[in-house]
Amino acid sequence: MIVVATDDFELYHDVVNELRDRGVTFTTQEPGEGLPDRTRVVIRAPEDRVETPADVETVVADGDDARRAVEEAVSILRGGGGRTVVGVDPGTRPGIAVLKGDAVVAAFQVPLADAVETVRREVEEEPDPVVRIGDGARLQGSQLVNDLDDVAVELVDETGTTPYLGTGARGMGDVLAAVNIARLPGEEVSSREIEPTAGELQRIKNRSREASADGRTIDEGLARRVAAGELTVREALEAHRERGDEADEGNGDGDGDGQ
Repeated sequence: MIVVATDDFELYHDVVNELRDRGVTFTTQEPGEGLPDRTRVVIRAPEDRVETPADVETVVADGDDARRAVEEAVSILRGGGGRTVVGVDPGTRPGIAVLKGDAVVAAFQVPLADAVETVRREVEEEPDPVVRIGDGARLQGSQLVNDLDDVAVELVDETGTTPYLGTGARGMGDVLAAVNIARLPGEEVSSREIEPTAGELQRIKNRSREASADGRTIDEGLARRVAAGELTVREALEAHRERGDEADEGNGDGDGDGQ
């Protein structure tokens, strides 16, 4: 258990809020009081005087360093394994890597539709996880950021995170990039709104034609909904069929082929 034992009001306030936000079990007390039997870690300010047994770790911090102090204390509770970090290299099949400290403990490459469920499963029951998402594939990355609204998410500059792949390593690039993304601190975000470019919308339309058995191309309105993550390409195609000729973009002959 973590014990917050400090007379520093700012540190006390910030540390307690951080612990509560992360759902970590803790208690508070005056610095001069005896520690509870289950104490594993004490958080205190430099000027606090707290006597700790040999088997109790101490984290010293001030009010400006509360977040770091809590991360260190939680890491000690895990046995020094380090914080659980999930790196995601976004795309139509995101690479996902799960790290505990510096160790890669799991890796996946799944369809975009399954990525959020995969990430949530990996961070479930973890005391203080963070998900780091690369900023490269803007539309898919934004969808992941917005769907992971119940997890701490950081947006990472993924420049240079995809390594050179030698013979026999083909197909591993997205997962290895996810490992590198997980190891880079990013900017904490709660949502990300991206206006798709004309080129991105056209690529979605092209994907719809490739996925359609009859050469059908969805219109711009449906392409925008795909870009926003509201529909999959196949769902957009079905909606296009149901709407019939009125949904055909720039097509007046009613054959529904979008040309």
